[in-house]
Amino acid sequence: MVQVESNGGLDAKISELLNMWTGRPHLEAWEDVVDKFHNPPRQVCVAVVGKYVNLTDSYKSLNEALVHGGIANNCRVNLKFVDSEKIEKEGTDKHLADVDAILVPGGFGDRGIEGMIMAVRYARENKIPYFGICLGMQMAVVDYARNVCGFKDANSSEFNAKTPYPVIDLLPEQRKVKEKGASMRLGAWPCAVEQDSFAHEAYGQKEISERHRHRYEFNNEYKKKLTDKGLRITGISPDGNLAEIVEIKDHPWFLGCQFHPEFKSKPTKPHPLFREFIEAASKSNRGKSGC
Repeated sequence: MVQVESNGGLDAKISELLNMWTGRPHLEAWEDVVDKFHNPPRQVCVAVVGKYVNLTDSYKSLNEALVHGGIANNCRVNLKFVDSEKIEKEGTDKHLADVDAILVPGGFGDRGIEGMIMAVRYARENKIPYFGICLGMQMAVVDYARNVCGFKDANSSEFNAKTPYPVIDLLPEQRKVKEKGASMRLGAWPCAVEQDSFAHEAYGQKEISERHRHRYEFNNEYKKKLTDKGLRITGISPDGNLAEIVEIKDHPWFLGCQFHPEFKSKPTKPHPLFREFIEAASKSNRGKSGC
């Protein structure tokens, strides 16, 4: 039997038995990650408001990216999974009054959509840090159209084909595509980031590339109407046609992105948006960060 010291050394023993030479492992970065994960001096509570919360592994990449954001801030991230349908029935205060930040993730189908919009509005009006990803970004646009711009019954045409204000819609060239898979925007796409924005502060650069998986887009027919009322489009495709990031300036931290940043986050290199989101959550001072 091979004897290994209690503090590790298994790799060295295996190399010795196989008569292999290898350099000394450099684990300092991982040791720092482990220490921050196990011994954080503070904690935050983040509400994940979605429709698949009964199977939390549906958000596995997202959950891990939030933890990575906590590691970057030397902070434990406690997740509170909130069923958006329950918000529709029971209201926002019952489920969101004790959280430091709110995140609405991606998803498909109209179930629980109104609860997501209610959660967005609650975050916007109560100055709670908000992060909307894919569908979460789209619902932030719908909330703004309805409750700031006064476009009653604004919606995504995915959920209401007869909405008078389809602020989220298929691109014109997609509307005649019958095979739905052919109309999805997939893979990495470039994005130009506007300076003096939450996004630019996070990334620290003017051009980024992020991964997508969605079909519906911000409807440019409403771009001027929404931006005239204060909604900021701070990330856009290089050709200027696709809105990638929306923000609200007079807010501690409010950002929605059409892409999926969780796919690029790592424990040793947390994604910039998750890092900044958790930093904002840690400053929210709502006082009940234990969930």
